[in-house]
Amino acid sequence: MAEASDRNEDYILEIEGISKRFGEVVALEDVTFRLRRNEVLALAGDNGAGKSTLIKCVAGAIEPTSGIITVDGEVVEIGNPRIAKELGIETTFQDLAVAGNLTVTQNIFLGREEVTGMDSLLGILNKSAMKKRAQELLDDLKIDVDVDAKVSNLSGGERQLVSISRTMLSDPKIVIMDEPTSALSVEGADRVLELIERMQDQGISIILISHNLEYVQQAADRIHVLHQGRSAGVIDNADADRDEIVKRMIGGMPDEERSEQPANA
Repeated sequence: MAEASDRNEDYILEIEGISKRFGEVVALEDVTFRLRRNEVLALAGDNGAGKSTLIKCVAGAIEPTSGIITVDGEVVEIGNPRIAKELGIETTFQDLAVAGNLTVTQNIFLGREEVTGMDSLLGILNKSAMKKRAQELLDDLKIDVDVDAKVSNLSGGERQLVSISRTMLSDPKIVIMDEPTSALSVEGADRVLELIERMQDQGISIILISHNLEYVQQAADRIHVLHQGRSAGVIDNADADRDEIVKRMIGGMPDEERSEQPANA
């Protein structure tokens, strides 16, 4: 990747000129995307717009064909999810399911279990420490579920809250949420939106991907629209108009903006 320049300390994540090709298929083309510190930035777009491809580049699930990614002012190459986590980036994918046969605590620590003993492979699970940390985490996020409850006994909204809480275990700087309110009841979705607000209050920068424009406008500070793999512009939520968002989702960036670099991109 090329060296970066003209960095702005207001941004915790900057993506410049990202493109991704799968053979002859162009999933992303020259996308610039910037996440400010301690903001909720929504990523909107129709199916096939490139939303999932973009966040997978940030999460280390796939590598971009070209472009620059900068985290905290440093150009990085996120070759795998482990590197993303080391950089303080956590992701809840739309298809990331919790394990219904396990407890809330076991789900939060799934794959990151704490053990006692010198050998991390042969050590004994430190169940009391994990339970205590899980309770602290849920208390901080004001999630009222029993850490000993089987996840299969929770509502859909509560399961999503548990899934999101897992991302907070590593004290991340950035959390990416892929359709966190999908298939939830109104009450469940509202609880997720409340959780997003509490996470932002704790200083977390959040990328929110959602088809539900009502929830997007409730939660986001700004809205970045993608259309057929290209940026269709960034709109401040204070100025956001549903018709304008849909127009960009369907038709792309307006002609008058196409040759300009948006000041708030």
